[in-house]
Amino acid sequence: MLETLRKIVQEVNAAADLESVLDVIVRRVQRAIRTDVCSIYLLDRQRERYMLMATQGLNQKSVGRVSLSVDEGIVGLVGQRAEPINLEDAATHSAFTYLKGTGEKKFHAFLGVPIIHHRTLLGVLVVQQKLIRKFDESEEAFMVTMSAQLAGVIAHAEATGSILQISDHTKNEADRKFEGVSGCIGVAIGPAVVMTPLADLDGVPDRKVDDIKAEVATFKRALAQVRRDIKRVGRSLAKRLRSEERELFDVYIRMLDDNALGGEIIARIKAGSWAQGALKQVIGEHVQQFSMMDDPYLRERATDIKDLGRRMLTFLQESGPSLSEIVFPENTILVADELTPAMLGEVPTEKLVGLISVHGSGNSHAAILARSMGIPTLMGVVDLPYTRVEGLNVILDGYSGRAFINPSDDLIQCYQEVIREEDEVNAGLEGLKELPAETTDGYRMPLWVNTGLIADVARALDRGAEGIGLYRTEIPFMIRDFFPSEQDQMETYRKQLEAFAPRPVTMRTLDIGGDKPLSYFPIKEDNPFLGWRGIRVTLDHPEIFLVQIRAMLRAAEGLDNLRIMLPMVTSVREVDESKRLIAQAVEGLREEGHNITQPLIGVMIEVPAAVYQVRRFARRVDFISVGSNDLTQYLLAVDRNNPRVADLYVPYHPAVLKALQFIVLEAHKENVSVSICGEMAADPAGAILLMAMGYDVLSMNATNLPKVKFALRGISFERAKALLSEIIVIGDADKIQAALSSRLKEMGLGQLTQPTMPD
Repeated sequence: MLETLRKIVQEVNAAADLESVLDVIVRRVQRAIRTDVCSIYLLDRQRERYMLMATQGLNQKSVGRVSLSVDEGIVGLVGQRAEPINLEDAATHSAFTYLKGTGEKKFHAFLGVPIIHHRTLLGVLVVQQKLIRKFDESEEAFMVTMSAQLAGVIAHAEATGSILQISDHTKNEADRKFEGVSGCIGVAIGPAVVMTPLADLDGVPDRKVDDIKAEVATFKRALAQVRRDIKRVGRSLAKRLRSEERELFDVYIRMLDDNALGGEIIARIKAGSWAQGALKQVIGEHVQQFSMMDDPYLRERATDIKDLGRRMLTFLQESGPSLSEIVFPENTILVADELTPAMLGEVPTEKLVGLISVHGSGNSHAAILARSMGIPTLMGVVDLPYTRVEGLNVILDGYSGRAFINPSDDLIQCYQEVIREEDEVNAGLEGLKELPAETTDGYRMPLWVNTGLIADVARALDRGAEGIGLYRTEIPFMIRDFFPSEQDQMETYRKQLEAFAPRPVTMRTLDIGGDKPLSYFPIKEDNPFLGWRGIRVTLDHPEIFLVQIRAMLRAAEGLDNLRIMLPMVTSVREVDESKRLIAQAVEGLREEGHNITQPLIGVMIEVPAAVYQVRRFARRVDFISVGSNDLTQYLLAVDRNNPRVADLYVPYHPAVLKALQFIVLEAHKENVSVSICGEMAADPAGAILLMAMGYDVLSMNATNLPKVKFALRGISFERAKALLSEIIVIGDADKIQAALSSRLKEMGLGQLTQPTMPD
């Protein structure tokens, strides 16, 4: 059964559209179970009816015509119960409804299984048989497994189908909506530009060309280069290979001939596709055909074809315009399978208005960087067929986590009004730069910023930041192909320290692992968030740690505004060992003649183990800083980069609020200051609660600093403490969020809450 399941899923994944997907499923499942009928009923939510969309065994003329209401028939019952229904004689069941014209009267045995994707009911998969009998347990188990495996494919095929209809202009299907997770609030409207990694065939977007002759010529040049490349490799290996093995290279070259792959690709180009898209289509079809073969030798040829495809794509991409030469349209919305920090620098800042990532979540590293740049961002839009949206108009709603493809004029008008309201609020905050974050009864709250890029500095100073609470030193490491030298690091750090001097700059030591890998220092683990990351990596590699510490200390020479922060600590041993290495670096530089001042040293509280050791840490360090993003992740056991559980990642969870309050109370018992640099501090409501808890510093992305300052200046410290007392006893995160929104509106701070979005 497993092999049968593998083949069905493989064939379904390669199907071109929804109709083909459903046809493959009903044919293959009918054959696998050896039943008389297999049918798929998909739920049409607008009409609230189940439509017969594919069948093997019933009357084919009824496909697309026969339907059931959501509470009609046994199919409707399967959907209502969201569980399988297995009957030996369906006609005797009270819910049975005969569907005229299908020819199902002669069938008795019935097994229906719901098709559910991310808690959303898509339809019902049904098998029927003439015999009066119950399907056995193995058959039912196979159907349940098949339904679970295919739900995502069907959802994706539905979405892809709607996008194809839009891009081909065969149907004016406007306002196609896709759900994701907000990475940065705000609204953006503009054309989609798809960015893909090099030599990634699956990620090549569909794109039409006007100059077909030039595109064919481009492809032929790439083809010639691939031929030369294969011949060169064959010659270099000739002496080490047997004659039959050398013939493989001849086979490769023949596969590129005009009557083979090369000719098929050129035919697709002449039909209007750009070369890379034509290549993806042809290679994909051939890989699918070979992968489905029973013969192991022939099945392995799929790997050869993939290799050829990647080689051709590499040459096509090299011959095409470089990223720096691409003309990006105004109001570009960048779309990627997986958004990376490097991609943010590829588009001119003045052209970029929004970011959409198919994978990742609202708290991934890329999303955090997007927030620091103030760009509305959507993450984890897993059902978006991103390769199909190139050039289509998009509305990105960073408040509700939705993207609309090909939006209607009415919807565009509604969202343009939201953008206008946003601009008005932001314009009203511009005068706050020189004013302190001081409550109406005189309580002063220092507001610092989180930075990672040199561009963040000007933005932060422009918004009145009083210091840097978190400088992510891993960013200079992530945008390189090798470890930066001590001198390179020193020059980078010096820019941050000089720009803010004499204001404090908190530099977190290298924090890689989890969602922050380095291409040249790969960390492969089954569960990287519970693995080798943060201080664990750098203490295992003191040569990396010491070079970085030396670079920080040298950068701060004569400025003396450096604070060093240790990430991901779980034990006092890690703190003691880190302090010893820092002392070693200080002493070494002094011996070399540098005038080095001992910096303040602090730790980040990010894991539950650290929460209950705050006082122990406080006795060893100069300051405590809370990383509320990771702390929330670990307290709730929710991977913040996993869009499947993104709705479970809630900063206002009662357990998170209690932990945050406990940390600041414990640290203050040792007279140590406590800051917080997670995204909760960037939310006006969160900032009010954190101030009331007693946090000494709030650090946030520069974009949100004016809103937080406005909120704190609009409330008294006593009122904030009263609000905290009210909120801290509520036992449900949604109720906490609703209460906070309600209280902000009562205090006249309603403009800082999420605007009312179009339905």
